Amino acid sequence: MNTARIVVLVIALGAGGVAAYLASSYDNKPAPVVPVAEKLPTVEVLVAKSDIQLGQAVKAEDLQWQTWPQATASSAFIRRDSRPDAQTQIAGSIARVPLMQGEPIREQKLVKADGSGFMAAILPSGMRAVSTEISAETGAGGFILPNDRVDIVLTRRLKTPDTNGPTAGNDLVVSEIVLTNIRVLAIDQAPKEKDGQNAVVGKTVTLELRPDQVATLSQARQSGTLALALRSIADANASEGSAEDLALKQPQNGVNVIRYGVQARQLTSQK
Repeated sequence: MNTARIVVLVIALGAGGVAAYLASSYDNKPAPVVPVAEKLPTVEVLVAKSDIQLGQAVKAEDLQWQTWPQATASSAFIRRDSRPDAQTQIAGSIARVPLMQGEPIREQKLVKADGSGFMAAILPSGMRAVSTEISAETGAGGFILPNDRVDIVLTRRLKTPDTNGPTAGNDLVVSEIVLTNIRVLAIDQAPKEKDGQNAVVGKTVTLELRPDQVATLSQARQSGTLALALRSIADANASEGSAEDLALKQPQNGVNVIRYGVQARQLTSQK
């Protein structure tokens, strides 16, 4: 073997040894430290395990505890650290509104029936449930559903006392809005909207009224024919007596006429 070959072999062996050393030293380097994400504080809140319908009696198995970020947990939520027995305590309550799966439970959305009927259980404090007759013609063609808001219109036919004058035999028809922004509790025996339902043709509507409104409705029923005017969802939350509702009660393009002590409204045409 000549000298040149020996020199090349020695160089190759030396280069291989250096490469092996470098590779081994690289493998022995510690892996870079990955920063650990800071764990957000959490709490366990009581949520609906499955969908709960309006008027449904809540059972313990309908509820479950779920981890919730503490920063976004409302004070109205039921927390396990403060009420560990809430599942059994709430069992038997009635849902005032529908609850979706995973929705946190709040006391305001439940009510203890204590042996009362469904309507008495879901009726807010101080309010009354009053029923009155309707038809497809007086109930907005059947397109009024539970939880809609309506105005109640009274139409009366007044007899003219003039028996010999030019108006003899002509009855005077008067319409006026007697109640505004009234919540519909039920149509017939249906207190909630069914899946895919967009109209209910019923014969009886149950309304949510204050005690003073009960008297107004009772008097109106004896005075003439009642009709329900469906309110837009855009102004359904307007407070009663708001500017919009007051404007509805003001005569527009008309004058008030008093005949023999009876006040009526006559429309006037605009030129």
